[in-house]
Amino acid sequence: MNPDGFSGHVPGSRSYRHLIAGLFFAGVATFAQLYSLQAVLPEISTDLGVSAATAALTISAATLGIAAAVIPWSLVADRIGRIPAMAIGIIAATFFGLAAPLSTEITMLLVLRLGEGLALGAVPAVALAYLSEEVHAWHVATAAGSYTAGTTVGGLSGRLIAGPLGEAFDWRVGVWSVTLLCTVAAVLFLWLVPRARRFVPGRLRADAGPGLITRLVTALRSPRLLALYAQGFLLMGAFVAVYNYLGFHLIAPPFLLPVWLVTLLFLAYLAGTVSSPWAGVLAARHGRRIVLLGAIGLFVSGAALMLVPVSVVILVGLVIFTAGFFGAHAIASSWAPVLADPESRAQAPSLYYFAYYAGSSVFGWVLGLVFGHAGWGWFLTAVIAMGCIAALIAMVLLRSPRAKHP
Repeated sequence: MNPDGFSGHVPGSRSYRHLIAGLFFAGVATFAQLYSLQAVLPEISTDLGVSAATAALTISAATLGIAAAVIPWSLVADRIGRIPAMAIGIIAATFFGLAAPLSTEITMLLVLRLGEGLALGAVPAVALAYLSEEVHAWHVATAAGSYTAGTTVGGLSGRLIAGPLGEAFDWRVGVWSVTLLCTVAAVLFLWLVPRARRFVPGRLRADAGPGLITRLVTALRSPRLLALYAQGFLLMGAFVAVYNYLGFHLIAPPFLLPVWLVTLLFLAYLAGTVSSPWAGVLAARHGRRIVLLGAIGLFVSGAALMLVPVSVVILVGLVIFTAGFFGAHAIASSWAPVLADPESRAQAPSLYYFAYYAGSSVFGWVLGLVFGHAGWGWFLTAVIAMGCIAALIAMVLLRSPRAKHP
């Protein structure tokens, strides 16, 4: 793991800056593609003649692909190396991203989005394992917060580019434009990210049979890791659902907002860009558990504010909700490799992201049925309940035994 005595990149060094910048662009290349269609779901619904919940399956198909791919990608990364695995995934996803807008009916679009998700799974499966190995242990939480901030910029840029261009021209033009942005970001990632120095590709050769089973079981038998997986499943599911259906809510009575203005609400993502590194800094000072619970509190409070039928109040609630989600995600995602045994360090974050994207796939559609049949109020009630369950799990299962992993 550490043949040259290297203890990890530290803030202030040129290599640390390159690592953070490289992973930032990896996040842009991944999450701009993944969520660009979220800004044009009403246009897809109209163009392809499908319901809001069916249109939202274009997001669920991609996140389902990621959920299915994160564990296999972690094994590929064990074999060929962290950076090559991420590079292959991003390049493959770009080709799927270019093909997806050519779809003329919903089934074709869903198949291509599934393929895109399978390729994109390389980055969340590997990035945090790479970061936890290459950054000095004292600075992993802070670095992970910076990486998560990059993913928010990616998600935001994809939506802000696709939305206005989709309304002005066609949703296909918007999505293609985002894919071109992702191509540039992928090149910058490959140029900037430092080579791995604390992991030797192929060190874990037993990537089938008992070796794989042992690593997965090790990453599944810890109640504290299971609690982190639950955070991703519940919070991500609720978060994606809100962003999937908020546009449908605001273009309908009594708001009747234009699509271009609704697209600007995605600027609330900037709250996550701020809260992610801030949560990492606070966790380093006060402990991960208390910061995680505080972030979930913001998440629930923001969702409650969105019950008020006033557009300005909904925007404020969305900002608070988003900040809380990304703060919680930054803590939970970076905690998984810390709690894992060295042999399952790649599998623990992969299982976290499996739960994270499984939640997105399941609740991104199921909560759409609640929205379509019961309305916005019951929809948000379900979102709030999911946040409260996540907080209860964290309170009970994430108590630190003798502060071994604060």
